[in-house]
Amino acid sequence: MKDTPTETLTTAKGTFADGLRDRLPSAAFRDLEPRYLEEPRGRWAGTDGLLLAPATTEEVAIIIKAAQQARVAVIPYGGGTGLVGGQVSSDLPAPVILSLERLNKVRGVDPVENAMTVEAGVILQQAQEVAEEAGRLFPLTIASQGSARIGGILSTNAGGVNVLRYGNARDLCLGLEAVLPDGSILHGLSPLRKNNTGYDLRHLLIGAEGTLGVITAATLKLMPRPVRTGAAMMAIRDPAAALDLLNMARDRIGEGVSAFELIGRMGLDFLAETMPEVRLPLGRPEWSVLIDLGLGASGDPAAALEGLFEAAFDAGLVTDGVIAQSEGQRHDFWTVRESIPEGNRRIGSISSHDISVPIASIPDFIRDGTGVIAKIGDFRINCFGHVGDGNLHYNVFPMPGRSRSDHDDQRDAIKTAVHDLTHSYGGSVSAEHGVGRLKVGDLETYVDPAKLAAMRAIKAALDPAGIMNPGAVLRRAG
Repeated sequence: MKDTPTETLTTAKGTFADGLRDRLPSAAFRDLEPRYLEEPRGRWAGTDGLLLAPATTEEVAIIIKAAQQARVAVIPYGGGTGLVGGQVSSDLPAPVILSLERLNKVRGVDPVENAMTVEAGVILQQAQEVAEEAGRLFPLTIASQGSARIGGILSTNAGGVNVLRYGNARDLCLGLEAVLPDGSILHGLSPLRKNNTGYDLRHLLIGAEGTLGVITAATLKLMPRPVRTGAAMMAIRDPAAALDLLNMARDRIGEGVSAFELIGRMGLDFLAETMPEVRLPLGRPEWSVLIDLGLGASGDPAAALEGLFEAAFDAGLVTDGVIAQSEGQRHDFWTVRESIPEGNRRIGSISSHDISVPIASIPDFIRDGTGVIAKIGDFRINCFGHVGDGNLHYNVFPMPGRSRSDHDDQRDAIKTAVHDLTHSYGGSVSAEHGVGRLKVGDLETYVDPAKLAAMRAIKAALDPAGIMNPGAVLRRAG
């Protein structure tokens, strides 16, 4: 399947670059360091490009308008932490690599409106700290928050561990400023919660991965900070018990349940093997959950978790548990969960999958996944994730003594088996990492044809020259 037709793209070097030098300050031109041509998993490597780092929205508009006129591809670049190749391309003729790192101002924080406006290059952790200084919480939390930037986070609709309570990036964005493919500026920054004046272009740009324009700033939703927090790790009977425990927790504690993470034994085995310095409070149970609470001043997280454990034990859902007695212990619990991806990396997966299924289907999916993988060969499976929102990280590894390179000829079969199973359950083959260049074919295979046709029509209408991150999300023509 082809994306919408485009004219032949040209190079950002030579005449194009020279034409921008009298329109942009010299600081906007940067040396093309190797990091701008790489991505974390090493699946793609760019070969060339013109690196531009504008400091204002107006400078972004100048670049995009010039690129549109010259038919030069533009790849927006945030923190470079994306896992599906949306930030790098190996087959474009020296594109503009548009770094947002200098668009890094906090434009305002309003505790009364419970909103803050930041530019796209602001690092997520900085946004969290600014909110905290104002006595508020910006709750989006992901592993790469020390380097991921707000523009990229919104462009991929990032999720993270707090989606259960606070939602995805989309749910935390009130308004956007962006430069569209013709170089015009969309002035959509607003703290309004209600605004029904036609199409909501904010939601069109969020999750578009830079294919419909460049997000330059956002008004983000802030929340009251929990006064008292707590956490517990509980060993559970099986994944079905995790769902019963989640429902029990929400019935007893309500919206105070901020996160609910499912952890399989294989992830803990990998930590014991590759990161023995990470302490495992419960040892290595077959299945366990990490529960995190954030309550008001009158709440008692430890008492709430103790009561939950007792009720769940009596119901046969849990077999063991430990409740954090300090913020330090709570941090230690989260260190276990947040170290699992690094343990995976050190082992080396054959095929990794960021999928979601209806929450009620999680136990059956995990059971059936073991069967479909066993039909391909003998492998280890590490299944973990955000069970409260149906998002599982379902990763397949070689057996001890073998390496992932031993299974290069089986990687596609494994991915197809997992994605086919996910689709059969009415799930998504991209839960929170986006489509990028990695999953373009999966989009064509599994997404509803009417939706795919509408996406192509929107792309053709807004970006007829096909300059915006060509080859990401939708297949590039030609």
